Parts: sequence; C-alpha cells; structure tokens
Amino acid sequence: MNNNQSYTLIIIGGGPIGIACALEAKKRNIDYLIVEKGTLVNSLYNYPVNMTFFSTSERLEIGGVPFVSNNPKPTRNEALEYYRRVASDNHINIHLFEEVININKIPTGNEELYYELETNKTKYNASYIIISTGFYDIPYLLNVPGENLPKVKHYYKDPHYYAFQKVIVVGAQNSAVDAALETWRKGAEVTMVIRGPEVGQRVKYWVRPDIENRIKEGSIKAYYNSRILAIREKEVEIETPEGIIKLENDWVLALTGYQPDLPFLRKIGIELCNDESCKPTYKEDTHETNQKNIYLAGVICGGMNTHRLFIENSREHAVRILEDIAKKIL
Repeated sequence: MNNNQSYTLIIIGGGPIGIACALEAKKRNIDYLIVEKGTLVNSLYNYPVNMTFFSTSERLEIGGVPFVSNNPKPTRNEALEYYRRVASDNHINIHLFEEVININKIPTGNEELYYELETNKTKYNASYIIISTGFYDIPYLLNVPGENLPKVKHYYKDPHYYAFQKVIVVGAQNSAVDAALETWRKGAEVTMVIRGPEVGQRVKYWVRPDIENRIKEGSIKAYYNSRILAIREKEVEIETPEGIIKLENDWVLALTGYQPDLPFLRKIGIELCNDESCKPTYKEDTHETNQKNIYLAGVICGGMNTHRLFIENSREHAVRILEDIAKKIL
C-alpha cells in the first residue's frame, strides 16, 4: 500500500447524513474521515438566511442528539447551530473545503481491494466509502442568452440586497416563492416567471396563501405558462401566452431547482437507471452500490428525484450502512 493517509472509512459529504454516518462509525469504533468540499453542512449554509424548515426539530435530529428549537419549525440558523454543536461535541473528524476529485480502485489480491481518493489537496486510502453529497451544488440552468451576466443568480440568500430593485424570480417552488415574498417586503419590484399554470404544489402550506394573495392583489406580478427567452443588462425578454414582452430589470433570481452530482457517480463506475430518474444502483437493505464497499446515503440515493428523500427519512441510511460495514470488518 502507498504512503497516503489511510482510514477504514471515508465519508464524502459533511451534511447532516454524512455526520450521522460518522456518529454511527464512532459507535462501532470504526476509524473514519469526512471530506467536505465546502463548509460544515454546506447545503444548509447556502439556504436563504430567513428559511424555515418544513419539518419539526425532532425529525431533523441525528445520532440521538436532541434538537431544541424556539419555534414549532426550526430556522436555518437554528439548524446550523445544532449540527455544528453535534459535530463539535462528538469531535467529528472532518476536513472542510476539500473536494474529492476522483476515486481509484486498487486491487490487493485474494479478491480484496482498497480505494485511493484524490482530493484537491492530497490523497487518502480507504477500505470503505460512503457518498453523501446531497443535491444543492448544481443548479438547473435556463440555457438562454445572457444567463452568464452578473445580474443572474442561481442562489438566493438575503432580501435586503435587492431593496428598491427590479427583480425577476424564475420558478414556482419554495425557494422562488420565499425569494419573491421576502424581496418584495424589502421594497423590491418583483415579477415571477412561472413555467406552469400555478404556484408549485410543494410550496409550504403556510406560505401558499401569502404568495397567492400578493399575486391576486397585484403587489407581485406573475406570468404563468411563461419562460425567459433572453437576459440583457437592463431588460429581460419573456415569452407569455399573450406574446413576447420586455421588462426593465436589475436582477434575475433563477431559482429553478438543483441536481445531484450524478456525473461523479458515473465517473467512478456506479450504475444509474436509464430512465428520467437516473437513480443509482444500490442494495436497498445495505445501500452498497455495484462498486464493492462503496455506499450511498441521503438524497443522492434518489437520483434526480430529489424531493423523495429528506433528512428525516435518510437518517436510517447511516445505521444500515454501518451495520453492513461492521459485519464485513468482523
């Protein structure tokens, strides 16, 4: 074996499910390392600053650690503090701002093997790998002229930034609706461009009446069954059922959703379904993929169906996987 740092288990992704896997590894005295390309719980950090979760706090708990919230449904800031505290109190072994570039399979004979993980900083050896990389890193693009202009944002953070500006919000689900309402309340002139005939069905039930009423009263303009054709420095061209229109514009928030890094899975040899879901191949009882000793945990298991798995129904993945790894080690 080479002189790389070696671990029994390396977990790729330092989100809630990656941390849950680390906690299960600690329970079983399995040496591990989490490698995370961003900050701790990077996807949650990139959520809007005022975001409130659908779930109650107990459904976001990992490792049996209580999550106490001041609200019936916790906020982004409360979740960041909770997962930071879990990681700190349990002395989670994690390398942040380190991206895994490639994984190479190294046979050792007698049907045994280990993996060499190459990152943007170094290389590691591991006998087992868990990939828990979520889906918030790759936005769906509009694929229209002008999308590369600085005025176009695929992530939304703080409404104050857009105060007194002309803002177009593209999308109809929670991210788009939250951005439209929050920026409007900070004084922005907001227009929504929605591909379908109505606000998305997955919009939080306590938010839907708010956005529908703001649209009905004309405070927020909405173009349904419409799409952006082109983005320019001072205007946006929109195709609507009534024809093509041009609107003066300062910012475009293209909040049309995000997707998992499936090309990375293909690159390391994990098979994906041939249908639209692109669901990775893995054993339902252990989460081991077609690549020996490589496992999937969390929302990445659903492929393009990113709304099928959440923190609350992915926590159990950690238990299944580590039970299987522990059996193999014995």
